[in-house]
Amino acid sequence: MSTVEDAEPVAVSTDPPAVHYDDEERPARTLTGRVGLGVAVVAFAAALLVLWQVFRPLSQGSQFYLIVFLACTLPLAFLVYRSGLPASRSRQVEGRQLRTLDRPTIPDWLLAAGALLVCLYPLNPLTGGYDGFLDRQGLLDTPDVIAGAVMLVLVVEACRRTTGLALPVVCLGFLAYGYYGGLLPQDWTIAHSGLDFAQIVDALYNSGSGFYGTPLDVAATYIVLFTIYGAVLDLSGASRFFVDLSVAAFRKSRGAAGRTAVAAGFLLGTVSGSGTATAVSVGAVTWPMLRRAGYPPEQAGGMLAAAGVGAILSPPTLGAAAFIVAEYLDVSYLTVLGWAMIPTVLYYLGILLAVEIDVRRFGVRAVEAPATGAGRLLLRFGYHFSSLVLIVVLLAAGQSATRAVVYATMLAAGLSFLDRRAWLTPQRLFTALAAGVRGVLPVVAVCTAAGIITATTTKTGLGAQLASLLVSGARAVTDDPAAVLALTVVLAAVALAVLGLAVPVTASFIIGWVIIGPALLGLGVPAPAAAMFVFYYSVLSEVTPPTALAAVGASAITGGRTVPTMWQALKYALPAFLAPIAFVLTEPGEYLLGRGPVTGIVWTTAVAILAVGGLAVATGAWVPGIGPAGTASRILGGIAGLLLLYLAPGTIAAGVAALVLAAGIALLQRRRRGLSRTEPIGGAA
Repeated sequence: MSTVEDAEPVAVSTDPPAVHYDDEERPARTLTGRVGLGVAVVAFAAALLVLWQVFRPLSQGSQFYLIVFLACTLPLAFLVYRSGLPASRSRQVEGRQLRTLDRPTIPDWLLAAGALLVCLYPLNPLTGGYDGFLDRQGLLDTPDVIAGAVMLVLVVEACRRTTGLALPVVCLGFLAYGYYGGLLPQDWTIAHSGLDFAQIVDALYNSGSGFYGTPLDVAATYIVLFTIYGAVLDLSGASRFFVDLSVAAFRKSRGAAGRTAVAAGFLLGTVSGSGTATAVSVGAVTWPMLRRAGYPPEQAGGMLAAAGVGAILSPPTLGAAAFIVAEYLDVSYLTVLGWAMIPTVLYYLGILLAVEIDVRRFGVRAVEAPATGAGRLLLRFGYHFSSLVLIVVLLAAGQSATRAVVYATMLAAGLSFLDRRAWLTPQRLFTALAAGVRGVLPVVAVCTAAGIITATTTKTGLGAQLASLLVSGARAVTDDPAAVLALTVVLAAVALAVLGLAVPVTASFIIGWVIIGPALLGLGVPAPAAAMFVFYYSVLSEVTPPTALAAVGASAITGGRTVPTMWQALKYALPAFLAPIAFVLTEPGEYLLGRGPVTGIVWTTAVAILAVGGLAVATGAWVPGIGPAGTASRILGGIAGLLLLYLAPGTIAAGVAALVLAAGIALLQRRRRGLSRTEPIGGAA
């Protein structure tokens, strides 16, 4: 991609969408020929099934639909994703190098066929059909157990192919606990009576808490529709427009390059809903600008990673786990969007403050501006915002999230005809729908595998037991209720951060909610605050060293060192790590989710903004509007940020005093050095 060159910069290829729709996946095959067409046809059929379910739900019920949906998608995972096993290498024949075609192998086809059979087994008319299968719940026949066992193996393997080894190992650990937990000493908190293999298979294969539980229901009902919407929006030219608009909007500012990267990350995230993919997509466009402006590679990579992760945190298309939040708490998706509004503002405020500080610290230069202004772009291509606005309007009007996103998809497809280079012809619409379903395959594998975790915790009571251990550990240190809550929150934050290093965001939220959620709820934390706390820490694994996938992707674009890039990303995203703690520590913290009186929401937001400013001083070594911050000012700024986020009268007063003192010391040091006053943040060069 390139920056704006003329009045109509949106150029759309007829190739499949280049945006990756979820970052919980490993690289997929690029299938061509008859195999590629066959996979696309099946994915397209699955997309039609999903759309049909929105308006004419199958009469047999939700679980029947999930069985059919999984039968359409699970086999595709074995064809689209490689096994990761050693393959035959290229060899020299008559002086020419012949490369092995990247296409499914015979074992891949066998696994896909097996997945299709075991997925459809519950509908087998020879064994009583779907109703007969449900009637055998708790009393499975031997063929049922065999089919369920094969399904278990295939689900774990599909998860390994799409996301790596970590989550399958976790799932196997939960299975081992379910089977062998009865052998533990019964005076242990986590001991249980034990489950035999048939009971485990029954809980996974023929219950509402296993493979066909809430996680898969969310993936098949909500997430797939948003991936289809993202694919349609991308092919309609929206991705290029969002990036070009970000470039044009800040073209006269010295901080234009950094601001462009942040704005483009926010806008492009509405298309991909993926942190790593957004960071890479934005980096491919903005890194040349950032380099010319004078940003070091690690600094630029950290900024891109943080801006990309903001895509998962920002309305109106939050990450996949947000739909599970809505389902678990039995609230509308619009309600979850409302909870995310103020934290999103705080997150991007922190990034923008860091960007403006870096402009001054690194002597960032202005870059050559494009000829086309933002106003002209908006007049020509501003219609791309219409579908995003429509989603919010329809949700506010009481429409379901599924219908809202379908109507928005239809609008985006119709508006594509305003630009002849982006027309969604029948062939390109077929491509978009198929790409949308292909994009959800990793999420389907993760959510189906997550059923192993939820079923095990439900059958054994493990979630409540681990929550009790967590709280007991905090109470072993102190008996003060406020201190117990604070220590539990810190332990929970560390546990979620560590968990997120190993498993994808969606799985991290599900595991965190069944284990850490009960601990927070038991200490009196409101359910919305507890759920959003777990959600944010699950997402932030994308910028948490030593994995930090978004930072790894960004460093590949900028050529910077990977580990320093991770630490820079952590610096930019720091407010997002601390704000969720404010949700749960004090009662006013819930106001940051937009829950409570207007006056409470206003004053807590104002205090949180000051806290973000204090953290920016600590991490950026610069006081906005004054100049460089010495060690004392940075320490005081960090202390101020922490105190202000506690949202109690005494800590707020102390935090404001520390912030004023930090600014005063920085001002005194500047005068001693005889420096002239720097321009205020936000001024143009």
